[in-house]
Amino acid sequence: MNKATKFSAKIKDVLRILGPGLITGASDDDPSGIATYSQAGAKFGFATLWTALVTFPLMAAIQGMCARIGLVTSKGLTVTLREHYPRPVLYLMLLFSFPAITLNIGADIQGMGAVAHMLFPRVHADFFCLGFTAVLMFTIIQFPYQKIARILKWLCLSLLLYLFVPFMVKQDWALVAKSTFIPTIHFDRDFFSLLVGILGTTISPYLFFWQTTMEAEDMAHSKKNIIVDKQILDDMKKDVNIGMFLSNVVMFFIILTAGSVLFASGITHIDTVDQAAKALEPLAGKYAYLSFATGVIGTGLLAIPVLAGSQAYMLAETFGWKAGLDKKFPQAKAFYISIIISLLLGLMLNYIGISPIKALVYTAILYGLTAPVLVAIIIHIGNNKKIMKDKTNSKLSNILGFITLSLMTAAAVALLYFQFT
Repeated sequence: MNKATKFSAKIKDVLRILGPGLITGASDDDPSGIATYSQAGAKFGFATLWTALVTFPLMAAIQGMCARIGLVTSKGLTVTLREHYPRPVLYLMLLFSFPAITLNIGADIQGMGAVAHMLFPRVHADFFCLGFTAVLMFTIIQFPYQKIARILKWLCLSLLLYLFVPFMVKQDWALVAKSTFIPTIHFDRDFFSLLVGILGTTISPYLFFWQTTMEAEDMAHSKKNIIVDKQILDDMKKDVNIGMFLSNVVMFFIILTAGSVLFASGITHIDTVDQAAKALEPLAGKYAYLSFATGVIGTGLLAIPVLAGSQAYMLAETFGWKAGLDKKFPQAKAFYISIIISLLLGLMLNYIGISPIKALVYTAILYGLTAPVLVAIIIHIGNNKKIMKDKTNSKLSNILGFITLSLMTAAAVALLYFQFT
C-alpha cells in the first residue's frame, strides 16, 4: 500500500467515525457564539485569543463525559438524572437550562434575519425570520434524524468561511502568537462579562444534553446488543475531539478577525450582527463581508435544530413522552409540539425590543452563569459506578472537569462581583 492509499484510508476512517461530536462542536459556533467572539475581538483586540487554547481541552473533556454517559447508559442525560438523582436536581437543571436555550433560539433567528436582510435589503428582516423558522420547523418534523444529521454535517462546512477572513488583511503574527500563548486579563466588568460569555457560549449546557442523547440514539440505530468496548470509546473520543477542535479553531479565527479588522480600525462597539459583518466590507473587502454574513446564516441553520431538539428531548425524558427525531409526528406528538413551541417562542422574542447582538451576548452570559451547576452534575454522574460501572471517568477527565468547574465558577463570581461593586 503506497503513501497516497494509506492517507486516503486514514481520511475515510476519520470520516466514518464523525457523527454527534462533529455536529455538537460545529453547532457550538452559532450566531450567539459568533456575536460573543466578535464583540470580544472588537472591544479588546487580541486580548481574548488565549481563551481558545484553554477552552478546547476543557470542552473536549466535558463533552467526552456526556458522550460516554450516552454510550454506557443508552439514555439521555435527563433520563439518567430522573432515575438516579432526587427530582429537585432534575427540576433545577430544567430551570437553569430552559430560559437560556429559548433566548438562544430567538437570538439566533434574529441574527440570521438581520444578516439576510443586509444581503437582500429589499426584503424586511421579519420576513426572513419567519421564513427561516418555517423551513426549520418543516425540516425537523418531516425528515428522520439520519437525514437531518447528513444535512447538519454539510452545514458544518459553513464554519470554514471564518478561517479565510483573517488572511484577507495584513496581520502582526508575532502579536497574534504572543496574545495566544500569554493570557491577558482586564479586571473590570466589561472584560469579565465577555469572558463569562465566551466560556458560556463555548461550554454550553444544551450541548451536554444533545451529545448524550445523540450518542444513545446512535447506539439504538446500530446493531442490537452491541458492547461498548475500547474501540467504540476510542472512536467516540476522536469524534468529540475533532468536533471540539474545529469549534475552537473557528472561535479563534472570529476573535482574530474582529481584533485585526474592527478593533484596529477603532470600531469597538457592535450593536447588531449585521453591523459586525457590514463593518468588514470597507476594511477587509467584499469577500470577507460576504463570508462572515453567510457563515452566520449557515451556523444558525446548523445550531437551531440542535437547540430545539435538545430542549424537546429534555422535556420528553422528564415527563416520559415518546421522543426521537427518527419518529414520525403522530408517533411523538408531544415531542414535536414542544419543538414547534420553542421555535415560535424564539421567533416572538424578535418583537420585544431586544437587539439581536444583546440577546446573543445575554444568552452566552446566562450559559456562563448556569453551566457550573450542570458541569458539577456531569462530573458526578461520570464517576458514579452504579451508573457507569467500569466506564467511569479517567483521572485526566476528572482533572480537566474540575478545572472547567473551577474556572467557570471563578469567572461567574468575578462577573457578579464587578457587576455589584
